[in-house]
Amino acid sequence: MGRVLGTKKLLGWLAVFCSTFFFYFATVVIRLAEGEVDIDVSYFAFFRFILGFIVVSIIMLISRQPVRPRRYHFLLGRMLANTAAVYCFYKAASLGSVAEANILNMTYPLFVACASWFLFKSQRDWVVAALVALAFVGVWLVLNPGGDFSVNGQSIWGLASGMLAAAAIIYLNLCRIDHDSNTILFVLFGLGSIVMYTFFHNYIFWPNGKEFYYLMLCGAPGVIGQYLITFGFRFVTAVEGSVISSSRIMLAALLGPIIIGEPSLALLGWCGGFCIFVANVGLAMRKK
Repeated sequence: MGRVLGTKKLLGWLAVFCSTFFFYFATVVIRLAEGEVDIDVSYFAFFRFILGFIVVSIIMLISRQPVRPRRYHFLLGRMLANTAAVYCFYKAASLGSVAEANILNMTYPLFVACASWFLFKSQRDWVVAALVALAFVGVWLVLNPGGDFSVNGQSIWGLASGMLAAAAIIYLNLCRIDHDSNTILFVLFGLGSIVMYTFFHNYIFWPNGKEFYYLMLCGAPGVIGQYLITFGFRFVTAVEGSVISSSRIMLAALLGPIIIGEPSLALLGWCGGFCIFVANVGLAMRKK
């Protein structure tokens, strides 16, 4: 029995870690596609959602699982926040450093902590406040490794992705009370596709072979990552999952120069990423 539980936990760790790589790789493809094809980031986001909708529909059809939506406002809130977060994340990756986009996207735990501080008096904790302050110092160092205050387009989009991802996580926790994972994903991917097409239909077209290749190369890792993290969190604790997920900060900083030839982070940038990583781990442990 202990060996079985150990194997499941190991599989959970591996699944969560692999999800971090797939989420990172999806943003790498957006940069690799530049100069090769003319695809707007909105199309990459739309393709991820439509591909996810096809996959979850097939899974539910094979398992004969009906869609059982209950609290529609929570499902809609989750869908809108996640859809906007993915678009902002991809937009940040297209405008500058992929490493910086991933690091800023991983600020969502600190925004969840901020929201909890203002919304729930019982969750006000000065240790959490100190960890959030540490994370904001990290954000400052990532955005301003030279010490000069400057805010560019990528910074705004990256921080927006973190804030919206925080809202998506809060809604996800509310959705899980009454819904199974497939129902949540079915609504997320299905309505997310409709929202993306409604706002960005001018950028969406029937792709040729090369364009389809890059769309699939970006969309498939995003969908796989979503399923891996859903599977992995069934067998690991919240603390373990948060630590492994936050490893995307270091993964992005390490692989950027190797895979796509990005400039390495400056020393202060590394310090900033480490501050965000430590704060995320601390927030997860405090939550436990």
